[in-house]
Amino acid sequence: MKEAQAQNIFLKDYKSPDFLIDSINLDVSLYETESIVISNLSIRRNPNSLNQKAALVLHGQELTLLDLRLDGEELFLDADYEQDDTSLTIMNVKDVFELESKVSIKPQENTSLEGLYKSSNKFCTQCEAEGFRKITFYLDRPDVLSSFTTRIEADKKLYAVLLSNGNKVDSGECSEADKAGRHWVVWQDPFLKPAYLFALVAGNLFSVDDSFTTCSGREVALQVFVEKKDLDKCDFAIKSLKKAMTWDEEVYGREYDLDIFMIVAVDDFNMGAMENKGLNIFNSSCVLAKPETSTDFSFQRIEAIVAHEYFHNWSGNRVTCRDWFQLSLKEGFTVYRDSEFSADMGSRDVKRIDDVNFLRTVQFAEDAGPMAHSVRPESYMEISNFYTVTIYEKGCEVVRMIANLLGPELFRQGTDLYFNKFDGMAVTTEDFVATMEEVGGIDLTQFRRWYSQAGTPIISVKGDYNEKDQSYTLSVEQNCPPTPGQAKKENFYIPFEVALLDQQGRVVEDKVLTISESQQNFVFENIAEKPVPSLLRSFSAPVKMDFDYSRDELMFLISHDSDGFVRWEAAQQLSLQIIEELLKQRKNNSAMTIDQRLIQAMESILNVALTDRSADLAVLARLLVLPSEAYIGELAEEIDIDGIHEVREFMRQELAVSLEDKLLKVYQLLNNDKPYLVEADDIAERSLKNTVLNYLILLNGEKVEICHDQYKQADNMTDKSAALRALLSADSEQAVDLQKQSLTEFYDSWKDEPLVIEQWLSMQASVAKKDNLAEIIKLTKHESFDIKNPNKVRSVIGAFCHQNKVGFHHESGSGYEFLADNVITLNKLNPQIASRLLTPLTHWKKQQSHRQALMKEQLQRILDLDNLSKDVYEVASKSLG
Repeated sequence: MKEAQAQNIFLKDYKSPDFLIDSINLDVSLYETESIVISNLSIRRNPNSLNQKAALVLHGQELTLLDLRLDGEELFLDADYEQDDTSLTIMNVKDVFELESKVSIKPQENTSLEGLYKSSNKFCTQCEAEGFRKITFYLDRPDVLSSFTTRIEADKKLYAVLLSNGNKVDSGECSEADKAGRHWVVWQDPFLKPAYLFALVAGNLFSVDDSFTTCSGREVALQVFVEKKDLDKCDFAIKSLKKAMTWDEEVYGREYDLDIFMIVAVDDFNMGAMENKGLNIFNSSCVLAKPETSTDFSFQRIEAIVAHEYFHNWSGNRVTCRDWFQLSLKEGFTVYRDSEFSADMGSRDVKRIDDVNFLRTVQFAEDAGPMAHSVRPESYMEISNFYTVTIYEKGCEVVRMIANLLGPELFRQGTDLYFNKFDGMAVTTEDFVATMEEVGGIDLTQFRRWYSQAGTPIISVKGDYNEKDQSYTLSVEQNCPPTPGQAKKENFYIPFEVALLDQQGRVVEDKVLTISESQQNFVFENIAEKPVPSLLRSFSAPVKMDFDYSRDELMFLISHDSDGFVRWEAAQQLSLQIIEELLKQRKNNSAMTIDQRLIQAMESILNVALTDRSADLAVLARLLVLPSEAYIGELAEEIDIDGIHEVREFMRQELAVSLEDKLLKVYQLLNNDKPYLVEADDIAERSLKNTVLNYLILLNGEKVEICHDQYKQADNMTDKSAALRALLSADSEQAVDLQKQSLTEFYDSWKDEPLVIEQWLSMQASVAKKDNLAEIIKLTKHESFDIKNPNKVRSVIGAFCHQNKVGFHHESGSGYEFLADNVITLNKLNPQIASRLLTPLTHWKKQQSHRQALMKEQLQRILDLDNLSKDVYEVASKSLG
């Protein structure tokens, strides 16, 4: 792939398809060296097409065409059709016709994990976004909705279970002499769908079965298919699914529409999960869990992802997107739905804090980088590069703002109208927003800029109290930095929730202000004393905010604000102010001294944990964690990798020494013998206990033994892995000996559990050490590592490059070369994973000059490759401008 071969696809060039496919009958015969796919398509010209004389052009990649027939008549290459690497063109077709094709494909050789491929001993598919074209010739675009009937045939001993979308309508044994031992199943999906929602699975699978009774009284069969060894890890996914089905009926009035809902766990999967109609395919890490092998984070992630994929049945499947520029229509909306579900299942404050923390660390960095794009992009080269945090998480925040502007009742009315009006259709973000306007009676013209403009708005706020008039004025300015292709930004419509607190911490004003101009003043009357402003409550808009809080005001908000996000943000801002101060001291070669107010603030949080039994311990755990090195870097104009790491570790050490007694008391209070439960309160206790442990380990000595004791005695993976991670961060001689011993014990105990070994790999790769690249390379050569498995790649290479900042950004450039080496390898095997892995190299502009040069050198090295995939070419070329 070179520049001349690279082609951008633009939203402005969208045209309705020239043809529609009313139905497809698919016959897939699975063999060990190849698979044969026969498709019968009922095609007609699209009356809305601008070209009623157009030739039929079908998508197709890596297909060997064996036979092609139009209305039963055989077609011949050159005389009747043309074929290249990506398409098949038939020049002369009628307005209505039947097209039959027979192709051979090789799933066993498909390492891209797109289309039909082999994972272990299973056949499975991943068709979003453009994988179906690797199965058969088709109009592989989301605005072509068809009725699918799928027949699957395979060796019964090897593939006893054959699954596809919809309802099972027929099955049997093959009667032909040359097909002895083979069987077949027919599935029919009664709902129209685009090809990206097609799914097929074949293997010797076992299932955990349950059922769900819908609000109208229909009985729906629920099945989770896994390998036999994983049958004991399915219960939580089933419970999560039933919770999601109930919640969607109660909150959105959405009832499930098929007779069966199936989930299949596969080890080799590029994404987290896929919402194929009636047959969800999951990365095994996103569905399999039990206390002995999975952490609290894994349980919560599984609950959220199971819900997300189920919610897609309406927000994505029944109503889908017209084109891939509208991807956030289904993903942003569904992320909002699953985030609200998770908030209802656990702590709303904690969920909001965690979501904002991720958004500000990852999505804000994306907005500031070379791949910045709007929630509804204007162009792309490879659509798989746009399954991003901007599309998903920022898209969620845009929907959240709409929901808050309308309020719960009107937003529910709006979603009801949206689902009813567009059921069975492929639509746009504009259709969604217009529906909300219609129901809400509001004008969202300016608000639409959230969909069309990239970048993170910055709001600068100043407060002024007039004692004589007893008024308080907030002066607000907004601006948004330029992004690639968008040098100038128009003003956003920003809902800005604020409250004013009196000196006792009582709320005297609470309202949502609308920021729509470059500069605005908001005056609050009858304010008896100078208030402390509580700003951007609940993170009411995805913006950066600048307000010159004093440290005493931040401590006041930590202690008194009722808004969980603002309390957490105050703690973050207090830490950031002190970090900035310490970085200056370090730069000037001065002795670093920590502001005692931070220690006081952290001590007050620990006191709450010790005295207030009603406190949300998970919120307290978040309050105790300093801003991450990644977020500190995101805020800097130039990133001082080594300085940030040194200063943050110094602060952690100072807090541990100063608060040793309180930290130990909290740990002892929470380190009890309660049975393990996956309940919000229990998760909160473990979260706080293990956060405290991460401070205690810094004191070495007997605290190392405390950590090791937890590792040895833990009966659940949450406490065991937390203790091991903490132990790996210690640097005393005593700790180093225990690290080696514990890592060996852990591996020997869990080497037959791939998901646990992924944790084992990740916890080693993510340790913040400057000179440990040799250890990381050693992990890539370990018997448990497989470069073809995305989970293993993310566990080692991804964890090292994203989480070990000082190691990846080593001044020698060795970390950059290591990443480039692996991107080059994966470019041939799995371009989608290769391009996503490349992200850390793309953020070179904020690095110090010597690191910039080294990062650009590796990007250029990648760009100079012959046969570079479109996925990697797009990211590398845009990164270098």
